[in-house]
Amino acid sequence: MSMRYDEAYRLGRQRLFAAGIEEADLDARLLLEFTTGADRNVLFAHPDREVTAEEADRYLAFLDMRCKRIPLQHITNAQSFMGLEFYVDENVLIPRADTEILAEEVLRDPFDGCRILDICSGSGCILLSLLHYSNDTTGTGLELSKKAIEVSCINRRSLGLDDRAQFLNSDLLEKADGYYDIVVSNPPYIKTDVIHTLMPEVRDHEPLMALDGKDDGLYFYKKILSDVIGHVRKGSRLYFEIGYDQGQEVSALCKEAGFIDIRTVKDYAGCDRVVCGVFGG
Repeated sequence: MSMRYDEAYRLGRQRLFAAGIEEADLDARLLLEFTTGADRNVLFAHPDREVTAEEADRYLAFLDMRCKRIPLQHITNAQSFMGLEFYVDENVLIPRADTEILAEEVLRDPFDGCRILDICSGSGCILLSLLHYSNDTTGTGLELSKKAIEVSCINRRSLGLDDRAQFLNSDLLEKADGYYDIVVSNPPYIKTDVIHTLMPEVRDHEPLMALDGKDDGLYFYKKILSDVIGHVRKGSRLYFEIGYDQGQEVSALCKEAGFIDIRTVKDYAGCDRVVCGVFGG
């Protein structure tokens, strides 16, 4: 079947709305743009543009996937982060705006020439963004999932950072080597008994191992802080993404591990999102 561009958009919006998709209007438009290769102005400037039968069939298939609560980013295999586009699939967490707060905190202080360690690196979005926006920096991403490492290597190549970043299959800091000036991590921090309450897009389609922070949500912070001491020196900086209610607990753990000048940074919603500090030696 063929249809006009505005007709396809209305159909998509109706189907997604009926399926309970909160951002039905936006997702319908983005899927239509992805299918046809059109930009966002076509709907308004050329609503009578014809969508070919082949494009319409693909669009309807994508709508069916989204109605099943498959994340939009898993359909398009793309997500923007820190102004850069990253390849994503079901093997990695989808980069989120909240995590940009973490990267932005690192960028606030000069760090050209630093050696960076990213623990639980996933898609590589944090480490690669930091390298992209700095000079003479190098970095290592440690990640337990081999499939996630494949994704991060795709992103490393697309950003032209093959000579500055390495991604290693590692159980937390198992393969950390030497000392690092900056340590950054967005570890799993959701309590196990809370995961069933998450949105279906997250609960059913993003990797459980990247979400589950064990019983108290603090397991990986404790483990990282225990193991990182052998890989930081006086003045090394640490940055954690945290859950909205974990600021005090993670700050206390950092203090116990020997970090000073600890502060908590809020996200755009006013919730605690980042804990950072300096190793006191």
